[in-house]
Amino acid sequence: MAETLFQTTQVGSWPRSKTMLRALRDRRTGKMSRAGFDAVADEEVRRTVAIQEDAGLDVLVDGEHRRDNFYSFITEKVEGTRLMSLAEMLDEVEDKSGFEEMLTTLDVPASAIRNPTCVGRLSRREPLALNDFRFVKSLTDKPVKMTLPGPYLLNRSMWVGAYTGKVYENQRALGDDIVKLLRAELIDLAEAGCEFVQFDEPVLTEIVLSQECGRRTFM
Repeated sequence: MAETLFQTTQVGSWPRSKTMLRALRDRRTGKMSRAGFDAVADEEVRRTVAIQEDAGLDVLVDGEHRRDNFYSFITEKVEGTRLMSLAEMLDEVEDKSGFEEMLTTLDVPASAIRNPTCVGRLSRREPLALNDFRFVKSLTDKPVKMTLPGPYLLNRSMWVGAYTGKVYENQRALGDDIVKLLRAELIDLAEAGCEFVQFDEPVLTEIVLSQECGRRTFM
């Protein structure tokens, strides 16, 4: 029987070292410059790439070390967004009782989860992942996969009526601009030679399993 080969890759994010976690915190609080932060992150990406190559993976990732989480990082890249804790949003969400129930289910402090809330018209301030791709690609000859948050997740998590409703008529209009942002990023990545782009849509499992489409979500 002929041997069947499967391409191997990794989901995208890697555990962060204590050094990387400290750099993320210091960058967020203004104690570290962007240049200093990038120097730390570059070393983490180099280490991540070396481990994957040693393991023989076929398609490599950068580990998402530069991101505070897999979707809230866009606030640094996109105009019209504001990173807000769930505690800050409590007085403004549409369904307060449902929101409080969700916080209880999450079983984490409301100040610990930070969400990219849309507070203005969206436009790219800088590429979302293009520069990260160029760096990791400079370290390897293997194909590289970049990860981006999906449009459905962003639309459901970014819409807070008290803020977003002042600039977008409805969630469909917000979704149109989200898709434009992601499409522009996808084109840039493809033109730069990126062969694989993974759009993360974990919230779709909620739709499939619970048929909940209108409830707020924070993944």
